[in-house]
Amino acid sequence: MDIGEKLKDLPVSRRKLMVGAAAGGGLLLAWKLWPRSYASPLVAREGEQAFGGWLTIGRDGVVTVAVPQLEMGQGIGTVLAQIAATELGADWRQVGIEPVPPAGFFANLPLAAEWSPLWEGWLGGGDDVEDSAVGKFARSNDFTVTAAGTSLAAYEQPLREAAAAARDMLAQAAAERWDVEPEECQVAEGFVIHSGKRLSFGELAAEAAEFDLPDPPPLRPMPAFEEPLAGEGDAPTLFPRLDLPSKVDGSHVFAADIRLPGMVFASIRHGPTGLPELLRFSERAIANTRGLVAVVKSKRWIAAVAESWWIADRALAKMRPEFTGPGALEQVLLETDMEFAVEQLEENSERIDTVGEPDAMLGTPTLVRRFTVAPALHTPLETASATARFADGRLELWMASQAPAAARDAAAKAIGISPSDVVIYPVPAGGSFDARLEKQHAIEVAQIAAEVGRPVQLTWSRPQDMAAVPPRAPVQAEISATLGPQAQVSAWRARITTPSWMREAGHRLFDNYTPEAAQRESRGEADPFAVQGALPPYGIAHVAVEHNPASIKLPVGRMRGGASAYTAFFTECMVDELARMAGRDPFLYRMAMLGQAPRLAEVLRRATRLGDWDGAQSGSGEGIAGVRMGSDPATAGYIGCVAHVRRGEGGIRVEQLSAVVDIGRIVNLDIARQQIEGGLVYGMGLALGAPLTYESGHPVPRTLGDMRLPRLADMPDMLIDFVQSDAEPFDPGELGTAVVAPALANALFALTGERSYRLPLTP
Repeated sequence: MDIGEKLKDLPVSRRKLMVGAAAGGGLLLAWKLWPRSYASPLVAREGEQAFGGWLTIGRDGVVTVAVPQLEMGQGIGTVLAQIAATELGADWRQVGIEPVPPAGFFANLPLAAEWSPLWEGWLGGGDDVEDSAVGKFARSNDFTVTAAGTSLAAYEQPLREAAAAARDMLAQAAAERWDVEPEECQVAEGFVIHSGKRLSFGELAAEAAEFDLPDPPPLRPMPAFEEPLAGEGDAPTLFPRLDLPSKVDGSHVFAADIRLPGMVFASIRHGPTGLPELLRFSERAIANTRGLVAVVKSKRWIAAVAESWWIADRALAKMRPEFTGPGALEQVLLETDMEFAVEQLEENSERIDTVGEPDAMLGTPTLVRRFTVAPALHTPLETASATARFADGRLELWMASQAPAAARDAAAKAIGISPSDVVIYPVPAGGSFDARLEKQHAIEVAQIAAEVGRPVQLTWSRPQDMAAVPPRAPVQAEISATLGPQAQVSAWRARITTPSWMREAGHRLFDNYTPEAAQRESRGEADPFAVQGALPPYGIAHVAVEHNPASIKLPVGRMRGGASAYTAFFTECMVDELARMAGRDPFLYRMAMLGQAPRLAEVLRRATRLGDWDGAQSGSGEGIAGVRMGSDPATAGYIGCVAHVRRGEGGIRVEQLSAVVDIGRIVNLDIARQQIEGGLVYGMGLALGAPLTYESGHPVPRTLGDMRLPRLADMPDMLIDFVQSDAEPFDPGELGTAVVAPALANALFALTGERSYRLPLTP
C-alpha cells in the first residue's frame, strides 16, 4: 500500500499546514540541553500534545515544528521541519511549522559564543557554546538572533533529540497496545508499524505524551541529508518548501499585511545623516486634512498617523520637517575621513592575525595594491514595517526581526514598561540581508501606538529605509605580497581600513545605543569582525592581517556576507594579478598553493570543468575565484566560481556563472541551491550596481530603480553543483555573495586588459 492510501483516513487540518503567525505560553517537558527554568513558548492547543518543547502532534496526525529563527527567504522553516520529520519518521505532508517568539529555551548558543566580544567586551565572555557565561547570557536574554549562518549549528541537535524522543514515545505507546517490545516497532511515514499492523501518530499522540522522555533519546544513525550527484545540482528535493504555496498565491503574511480592528497607519521622517534632531515643521500646512488622525513627534523623527498610509505620507510632505545637528554628511567629507584614516595606517593599525614571521619577510614587497569599496545599502524588497497595539499597560508587536528579544526590550524601554509586558508576534521578512538586525522601527511604532491609543502600523518608505538602516561600511585595503623563487607567494600582508562596524552594530543591538553613541563608543578600537576572511586560504608561510579603524560620520552595520564580501575581493584579485605577473594560468597558480586545502582545491577544480575554463586568455572574459568562509577548515564552507562576461548593449553583461560548493552535509538540496543562486545575484548587485554616495546627508541613489540592480533580463546562466561531503553542514547563504565580485573582476580583466580595484566595478 502506498503512502497516499495510508493517508486517506488522516484528517489533516489545513490550519496546521499553514505557517503560524504567533505563539505564546506552552507546555514544557524537561530537556537536557535546556534548563528546566526556561519554558518553551510552543503552545499545545486542544487536541494536540507537546513533545520536548519543539514539537506538537495533533489528533489529526499533523506534526507542528517550532521555528525560533526569522524566515527571511532563506528557507529555515523548511530545513528545521525536514530535520524533525526525518528524525521522527513523519510524512512530509503531515508537517507544519510555527514561528515562536524569543525565549531562553531556544537560545542560539553558537551565535552568542561567536558574538561574545560584543556583549561582554573584548576581554570577557566565552567563545564556546559550552562556556557557562555564554549559556547564561543567551538564555537569560532570550537570544534567538538569526544571523551569520548559525541556525543549523544551534538547532539541529536539540531538534533531532526532541524528535527522536517523540518517536520513541510513540513506539512505546503502540508497543503497549500490541503487547510487544518497542524495539520491535518501526516508525515511518507517519505511522508506527509492527507485523503488518500500523497506528498513526494522531492515534497514539495522547498516550505517547504520558511516557517519560528517554535519556538519552535514541537518535537515528544518520541525520537529515540529501545526497548531491555530480552534474545534477538542480535535482529536485524530496522536501519542497513549506512556505512556497502561500508565497505564490499571495496569501503569505508579511509585516505590512497585518490588519487589526480599528488600526491606523503611520509614515515617518528621520533626519538626514548628520542632522539627527527634529528642528521645526509646519503643522498649519495639514490643518483640516481628511483622514489624518495625529502627528507624533520625537527628538529624532516625526510621524503622521492617518486612516491610510498614503494620507499620512502626503501630510508629512506638506509639513516639510527640518532637522538639525553637526552638519549633513557630504560625499567629500566621507572620502576625506577615509583618506585621513589611511594616512594614519602605520600608527593606528592593529594586528589581528599572524602566521609565521611576516614582518621579517615583507621588507620590500614584490607587489602592493590598494583597493577601495564604497558603502552599500541592504535594500530588501520589504521595507521596515511593524504593527503595535498598546492597551492596559500591555504592548503587542507584530514585526519581522532578526533580533526579536532586543526589539522587544527596546520597545518596552521606549514607553516605560517592562519587557514582560510586551508580546512579540514573529512574522516572516520579505528579505533582510541583515537590515532587520536593527530595531529602530520597533521603538518608533511603540511610541506612536502609546500616544495615539489605537493599533497602528508603521511602514518606512523606500527612501526612509535606505537612509535609516546603517549601510555596509566603506573600506580601503592595502595588500602586499612577496614572491619566492618559483613565483609563489612567500609573504602576505592585508591592511584593512574601515570603521569598527561590528562593534558599532553590537552597541546598537546589545546596549540600545543611538547610532551616534555607538560610533563614539567603538571609535578607534580594532574590530576582528571587520577583517574576517582576510587570512588567505592558500599555503602562504608568512601572513599578517591588520585592522586600521576609521572614524567616519556615517553609521554602519553588518550586511550579508560580512567582511568576507570584500576581503575575498581583495585576496582573489591580488592572487589573480600575481598569477598574471608569473605568466601562469590563474587556476593552476592557485592550485599550486592549495596542497593543504583539499576542499577548496576540489571546488575550484570542479568549477573549471563546469565552466569550461580555458586559462583566461586575453579577451576571453573568463575569471575565477575561490572562497573559504570560516576560520576552521574542517567546518568551513567552500565555493569556487568561474564567471564569463562579454561586452553587450549598454555595457558589460554577465553571461554565465558556474559555481561548485562544498557545504558539508546538505540537509535540503533545493534550498541550498536557492541560497547559492540568491547570493550570486546579490553579489552581482554589489559588484555591478551604482556606487553609494551622499548628498546633504541623503544616500544617492534614492530608489531601487536607480541602483542598477540586476533585472531578469540581466540574469546569467547559472550552473551550480555541490560536492558530496560528510563534514558538518555549513550555511550556504553568504558564500555566493563573497565569491562573485572577485570572479567578475578577474573576468573583466581577462576581457578588457584593465583591472578594477574598486567596488562596485563600474563607474
